[in-house]
Amino acid sequence: MSDPVEDMVCVEVDGLTLEIGVAPGAALLDARLAALIASAIAAANRAAGPAQGAVAVVVDDDERIRTLNRLWRGLDKPTNVLSFPSPDTQPGATRTLGDIAISYETAAREAAAEDKSLADHVAHLSVHGFLHLLGYDHESDDDAEEMEGLERAILARIGVSDPYVAREAEG
Repeated sequence: MSDPVEDMVCVEVDGLTLEIGVAPGAALLDARLAALIASAIAAANRAAGPAQGAVAVVVDDDERIRTLNRLWRGLDKPTNVLSFPSPDTQPGATRTLGDIAISYETAAREAAAEDKSLADHVAHLSVHGFLHLLGYDHESDDDAEEMEGLERAILARIGVSDPYVAREAEG
């Protein structure tokens, strides 16, 4: 059964209000996750925004993310990150940009398989999810190239290695 998200952290940075909830199981893996997510999203907003408004982020287990993925995307499996852009078009600080859901279990497996830290992988997933809230996608090759280039630049600014190097080396 999913851990209830107990600790909610509210952070205001660069015109964004971030409400970040981390499940106890995720906090056991890395107690810094909320701060890492806030830092990564702030960096993404400085590079790709600036957007103003509210973003809610939840870090939970595979079961919870699988449920969300099934309900909203029709895919009955967990995934590393989901983004739910808000249809709210009101400008300014009262605008809701949307929600991001990260599976710490999937992220931990991927990080181990790719020989990277959970912190770096969650930072990448946070940036990726936030860019989706801003309207970026990777449906076409050109869009993917643009989004990945932006992710690389943002992550480099916060000291996270290029997350796409291993994939490109494979082929």
